[in-house]
Amino acid sequence: MKFHWFLPTSGDGRSITGGGHGLRRVHGQSPAAAFRPPTIDYLAQVARAAEQAGFEAVLTPTGTYCEDAWLVTAALTQVTTRLKFLVAFRPGALSPTLAAQMAATYQRISGGRLLLNVVTGGEAAEQRRFGDHLGKDERYARTAEFLSIVRGAWDGPFDFAGDYYDVEGATVAERPDPVPELYFGGSSAAAGPVAARHVDVYLTWGEPPSQVAAKLDWMRELAAAEGRTLRFGIRLHVITRDTSKEAWAEAGRLLDQISPEDIASARAVLSRSESVGQQRMLALHEGFHGGFQEGLQGGRRGGRVRDLEIHPGLWAGVGLVRGGAGTALVGSHAEVADLVEEYASLGVEEFVLSGYPHVEEAFWFGEGVLPELRRRGLLGAGEPVRLSA
Repeated sequence: MKFHWFLPTSGDGRSITGGGHGLRRVHGQSPAAAFRPPTIDYLAQVARAAEQAGFEAVLTPTGTYCEDAWLVTAALTQVTTRLKFLVAFRPGALSPTLAAQMAATYQRISGGRLLLNVVTGGEAAEQRRFGDHLGKDERYARTAEFLSIVRGAWDGPFDFAGDYYDVEGATVAERPDPVPELYFGGSSAAAGPVAARHVDVYLTWGEPPSQVAAKLDWMRELAAAEGRTLRFGIRLHVITRDTSKEAWAEAGRLLDQISPEDIASARAVLSRSESVGQQRMLALHEGFHGGFQEGLQGGRRGGRVRDLEIHPGLWAGVGLVRGGAGTALVGSHAEVADLVEEYASLGVEEFVLSGYPHVEEAFWFGEGVLPELRRRGLLGAGEPVRLSA
């Protein structure tokens, strides 16, 4: 198994209110929820914490309210030594030959620490901000052509004539070493065949294990039809503590900062998403938002937290107010390791995690859960993580 962390390039803090894919961050009103701007100094702290805590890479998102993933991570290669950067980007925003060139350059200057997360785009309004007016199915068809050219250029010269691109002699100065692995997520009928044909790792958001199992079976069948096999990853938040009680108390603290207005505002945006994955995330807490005000008036603040536990240890509270991944692993280190092991039994090999704030939560997981997984024989022993004084 591989474990990756997250680089909060739209800002960070002790609150989950606002932010995420396509949502503007709402600054916390209390000192405990103070907003941490995504300065290069702060993002360097997150990257170094992830490296020190034992993570392999950091996912760096793409979106209107994020700092540019290519530029930020290229800078951070200079303040880290082994950490890899899973750079999210949108195929429709740049040419495939330029993307191949950028990736090849990145590998040379970073010593081979680039991974690529291909984001086709599920929010029509956001796509239009970048000048992209194609429909969703067309965007996936374009992504398939884009990835054919990127891979072809790395081994170029490469000619291609399709519905969206026409290139002659696409190539790069030097083949990247190693060739960056391609990560990709998508739950729609148009997304599956693109992943099966072109990518290395298929990513899913953190749905309950039964739903993840069905999705992975779907993708295995599509990949087999292409004569290929895929690796699988999952995108989740995490709240892990020395005891289960402490972990759920932290989940409760995050939930206590959310108002009914916060939920209504987020849903108004997210419910318009064309992304099938986003709609599946919203469905996980369907009905909860309607009773939220009732719960507050009834004095049920403590009990409301577990109302969002949709599978033992899997909490859907984050998705009430944030786009993208909306679930979190919550519990003691052993309980979180149990759920990691459950997903691993389905075939999930890579875990892309995050937590609020990202510096502190990286260490909670790295110091608590990773050693537990090593004790169970699920991770190689490796060198012990050495923490600075």
